[in-house]
Amino acid sequence: MSEYTMSSHPAVSRRWLTLAAFFALYVIWGSTYFGIRIGIEYWPPFMMAGLRFLFAGGVMLAWLLWRGEKLPERRELVGAAVLGVLMPAIGNGFVTLAEKEVSSGVAALVVATVPLFTVLFGRFFFGQRAAGREWAGIALGFAGMVFLNFGSNLRASPTGAFWLVFASAGWALGSAWSRVIAQPKGPMGSAWMMIFGGLALLAGSAASGESLHAAPAWQGWAAILYLSVFGSMVAYSAYLYLLRTVTPAAATSYAYVNPVIAVLLGVMLLGERIGAHEIIAMVVILSGVVLISWRKR
Repeated sequence: MSEYTMSSHPAVSRRWLTLAAFFALYVIWGSTYFGIRIGIEYWPPFMMAGLRFLFAGGVMLAWLLWRGEKLPERRELVGAAVLGVLMPAIGNGFVTLAEKEVSSGVAALVVATVPLFTVLFGRFFFGQRAAGREWAGIALGFAGMVFLNFGSNLRASPTGAFWLVFASAGWALGSAWSRVIAQPKGPMGSAWMMIFGGLALLAGSAASGESLHAAPAWQGWAAILYLSVFGSMVAYSAYLYLLRTVTPAAATSYAYVNPVIAVLLGVMLLGERIGAHEIIAMVVILSGVVLISWRKR
């Protein structure tokens, strides 16, 4: 009995850790679209996203060094820089930029295409085979995206729609590449990716001429704190953990839960409107994502 109990502890711990990671992705990440929407009322988009990731990554790195963790090798830092630009900088930064023009719920719907892009990039760039069911899911998901673009929310802002698709593609490429590229292990990888992503975003902020016209109110600071601690330190680290421990399809399955959370929060707390057009598009997109994520087991 004691041998069974001892041997089962690691498996039980991994199971609970995996469940906690999925909760962070499904619920916490879904709420970050609401947090971004609040934050950009007080901050320029790239500046807010850059401060968020730089703060989160810096705090994590300081904590890891205090615990005695060693600094990564040079090639691992290069990998972290590549993923930091693709995922936090492009993947999140341009979502933040787009939310200046589109609602948080619609932004989450477009980002739901990440698993579709991930399968495409995995197939064409990294030699990962895609089943016929996955190709059908990709076709269905993109059909939903086309339908969504005919709706009033995105038709009124083609620039916002482009930035959202660009962000989704960047995040998906980073997700697929993270399976094979050298990078720091564990939380150290999360910290460095957020630091590099934050620096890239602040460089983009300076290059685009962003500036603060007045000191942000407490709501702006609260948004950055929430996004840094929960959206970055907790949820982002959980995502990288799942990318290493479960299939890419399972790790990106958050994409069909986040839109529901984001839409509900936007409607209840921000008064955003989601019409029948967006609801139909959401059903079509999420059906495609479920199709490519489906496993018989």
